[in-house]
Amino acid sequence: MRILLTNDDGIHAEGFDALRRIAAQLSDDVWVCAPEVEQSGAGRGITLSAPLRVREVSKREWAVSGTPTDCVVLAVNDMMPEKPDLVLSGVNRGQNLGEDVTLSGTVAGALQGMALGVPSIALSQAIRIFHDDMVAQFGTAEHFAPGIIQKLLEAGWPKGVIMNVNFPDLPIDQVGAVEVTRQGSRELVHMHAERRTDLRGRDYYWMGFRGHMAAPAKGTDLCAINEGRISVTPLHIDMTHLESVHALRGVLGGVPPKVEA
Repeated sequence: MRILLTNDDGIHAEGFDALRRIAAQLSDDVWVCAPEVEQSGAGRGITLSAPLRVREVSKREWAVSGTPTDCVVLAVNDMMPEKPDLVLSGVNRGQNLGEDVTLSGTVAGALQGMALGVPSIALSQAIRIFHDDMVAQFGTAEHFAPGIIQKLLEAGWPKGVIMNVNFPDLPIDQVGAVEVTRQGSRELVHMHAERRTDLRGRDYYWMGFRGHMAAPAKGTDLCAINEGRISVTPLHIDMTHLESVHALRGVLGGVPPKVEA
């Protein structure tokens, strides 16, 4: 099995070392194409207004001056002699749950693999607070991921779907069951911009997150991680709200409306 690895924390990230060890338990045909520097929050962004620089780190390994999406496109279309059998993206430092999956470069790397016809899995290790002093328990992801990935590959899943796997912020012996979940939604808006002033008196902003805790619904990815379980969420890129589609067809179906005088 040929595996392509990418991430959004950058090729030198600690979680990426964990991903290498996870992949090594599954195959000896492992390829790497990851961002040169951190691309957290890049979502499905691609680089259109600047050239992409590629640095060959070693045989079958490249660092790219772009996003996770850039990396997967370049690897599959140009660098690898054949399409991979699996794309693994991660292991992200911090959970990718709820509505945050639309911002996540980790999830985006898997989505791009899926878009190119490759089964893809995003892997994230939860942390309590996103701060440099927090130590992510990557050993938990490294311990459980190989078995989960193997089971997922044996079961299979539809072509237009990725698997989003999150590991709780717990040591190995305290982790509960694996739960197949749905994408949750936070009750509180926790993203904010802090205004600061530089030494020339000019305002600038620093984006961040507030650590609000909520009570997520049972069966969601948020609930599973909060309660110490591994969350496996099948995601797809179709964001259509079908209830609104059906409701609006009765209003906008047929001849385009005109503004009444």
